[in-house]
Amino acid sequence: MTRMLLTSVGILAWLRALGMAYAAGDAQAGKANSAACAGCHGPNGEGIGSNPPLAGKSEEQIVQALQDYKSGKRANPVMKSIASILADLDMSNIGAYYASLEK
Repeated sequence: MTRMLLTSVGILAWLRALGMAYAAGDAQAGKANSAACAGCHGPNGEGIGSNPPLAGKSEEQIVQALQDYKSGKRANPVMKSIASILADLDMSNIGAYYASLEK
């Protein structure tokens, strides 16, 4: 059992190192959850004012940013409040949605 677990963890780490997604989010579910994002980042993730565009960023980039806001590693009170209510699956879905959009 331990050997199988270590092998699985090793494979996931190897895939991540290669930049391959090991668990893709659902873009349609992400679109449904992106309403809060649209106010600052635009209805199509194009960015508004000083708020950066999200369209075309990889799922991994979006997920990492949301996790960093949730943990406090990145400081922004608005993003922290939004990210703090998102589960990991929600973050993956939102990331998949914005990754599916063109820049």
